[in-house]
Amino acid sequence: MKKRFQGNKIPTYLLLILLSIIYLIPFYIIARNALMTKQEVAQFDWLFWADSPQWANLTNLLNDPIANMKIGLKNSTIVSIFQVIGRLLISSLAGYGLARSRYKWANHVFYLILVAMMVPSAAIFVQTFLVVSYLGWVSTLTGLVVPGMFDVFSVFIFRQFFLDFPKDLEDAASVDGLGSFGTFWRVVVPNSTGVFISLGTLGLIRSWNSFLWPLVVGQSRETWTVQVVLSTFLTAQTINLPALFMGAALGILPVVAIFFIVQRYIVEGVKVTGIK
Repeated sequence: MKKRFQGNKIPTYLLLILLSIIYLIPFYIIARNALMTKQEVAQFDWLFWADSPQWANLTNLLNDPIANMKIGLKNSTIVSIFQVIGRLLISSLAGYGLARSRYKWANHVFYLILVAMMVPSAAIFVQTFLVVSYLGWVSTLTGLVVPGMFDVFSVFIFRQFFLDFPKDLEDAASVDGLGSFGTFWRVVVPNSTGVFISLGTLGLIRSWNSFLWPLVVGQSRETWTVQVVLSTFLTAQTINLPALFMGAALGILPVVAIFFIVQRYIVEGVKVTGIK
């Protein structure tokens, strides 16, 4: 049976199309400027597209000996992956413990976590750097990765999710002889893929786009991330807009690709965790 055309939805479709165009404008500007010369980017007359696309900008970017984008992409990938793995492991274990622990002070610990969520990251930035410096992790990937492995928000979300997790599955696992960790690893985790992928994707995007901490800790060129490399194209001494936009286009491609692959799981994770 054919669906009847509903004319009352035309305004909704038009609004969605308009919003889609508005959200796509930044991506268009990035692609446009990345394929232009410095003169074309800086001129007053607006060009919809480059007269002669400068694909050499990509080659020049990847071969730049000072701002090495290859190293930046490699470091950002390493930092993001290890931070996400560590964050999910630590946060899920902590959230599961808070949700299932019979310890009488468990709720008080949870309240302290809620208080920690209210503390701005800028308030502990200097203290965190002093600890990292004392451990000798400045200009190392370890210093970039480890502080980002602890996320109070993820602990909160996991705890709320596990409170509603069916206990019958855990009881059945206990009858089969699984301990607490075995139940968590072999029963709870496989049935919680939505929330894991959702928080993992959001954490990956945040780690990939992080700038201030990698800038302060990654003081050698070998530890620069993508965002730090991009900052070198726009300084008080030099301005290289085509390289900046080409680097931005190259830097967002992995994030956009991952988002499109797992967007269904993100929506599922948002629904099951009750995030508004």
